[in-house]
Amino acid sequence: MTRSPATPLPPPKARRRLRETAALTQTQLADRVGVTPATVRAWESGRTTPRGRKREAYAKLLKTLAEEETVQAPEPEPESKLEPEAKPQTQPEPEPEAKPQPQPEPQPQPQPQPQPVAAPEPVALTPAQAFDALYAFSAPALVRQTFLLTGRREQARESVERAFQAAWEHWPEVARDRDPVGWVRATAYEYALSPWQRLRPRHRHPEPPPADPGDRTLLNTLLRLPPRHRRTLVLYDGVGLDLPETAAETEASTPATANRLLRAREAVAGRLPALADPQVLHRRLAELASNERLRAAEPPTVRRGGERRARLRTRAAIAFTVALIGTTALTVRTAPTHYEPPVSPGQAVRGVPQRVAPGALSDEELELRQKLRDQVQDGPERLSPRLE
Repeated sequence: MTRSPATPLPPPKARRRLRETAALTQTQLADRVGVTPATVRAWESGRTTPRGRKREAYAKLLKTLAEEETVQAPEPEPESKLEPEAKPQTQPEPEPEAKPQPQPEPQPQPQPQPQPVAAPEPVALTPAQAFDALYAFSAPALVRQTFLLTGRREQARESVERAFQAAWEHWPEVARDRDPVGWVRATAYEYALSPWQRLRPRHRHPEPPPADPGDRTLLNTLLRLPPRHRRTLVLYDGVGLDLPETAAETEASTPATANRLLRAREAVAGRLPALADPQVLHRRLAELASNERLRAAEPPTVRRGGERRARLRTRAAIAFTVALIGTTALTVRTAPTHYEPPVSPGQAVRGVPQRVAPGALSDEELELRQKLRDQVQDGPERLSPRLE
């Protein structure tokens, strides 16, 4: 069975140009195609490519926008045709008495040619300005998304700020990254779902739940999911990433990510049957995140906080290194160069007779010795070497 060729699409830059020419926002175009604004942003940046029925609908819409652009473009005005010069009617003129002398015609002065105006060069942003622009663009949405993962407002805000501080420390790497927002989002999610968060004193005191009963039930349902399933559901149905992008951000295979997504949807639909439709689930997640008043700090405050934290870590590392070097030097200075076994203290031993110096034998000892020599001992005789 052969597959039909995919519908051709214009380049990513042409897609964005067609949308902007038609005065459409990414949200409006996403509503027409039936996807999320994040998906349209990914299509226009070239990070992902639409497939299936979404590709056909997107290509048809772009074709319509291109035709409208062609119709609205002003047609070039046709060059005015020169009318043929009419032959002047000759009328009898009276003959002048004196023929005037022809005057020389004035020569036209050369007009100065206009100098071409050079196009203004693009202004390069400083690292701080680029960081502030990225923070202002993505921080509010990231705080709302992280709130869906944790259910805690302050923890969501702190996680996003820590992620941006890490991005500022590695700014050259983040600035060259293909998706800087994805880099910060992955860091924020890792910090928010860290198991060490449970050991913090703030985690023991619960925050007030959402005021709306439906939002409260949905949030409790999300928090009952395993962290991996919850993160997959938020990325796919909340943020609007594709399955391969979700798998890459969660560092899992595509089949494993699809399995987690299906299990998470089944758990949510089991408690809230009205959210069995993915489109309805996406809308409810967006409403839940938007109903909460979540704030984010200003970009300069986050940058200064990251720099202060980096200075403290550097000073702590220097102090620890100096202390380790000093301890090592003191140990080398005071440690003995060779081993000397300790001398045990002397102790008195009882029950052992005193040693007597040898002296002359008494008469009894001489008699006993002679007796032992004269009497024959039982047993074999001792062999003594003899000279042959």
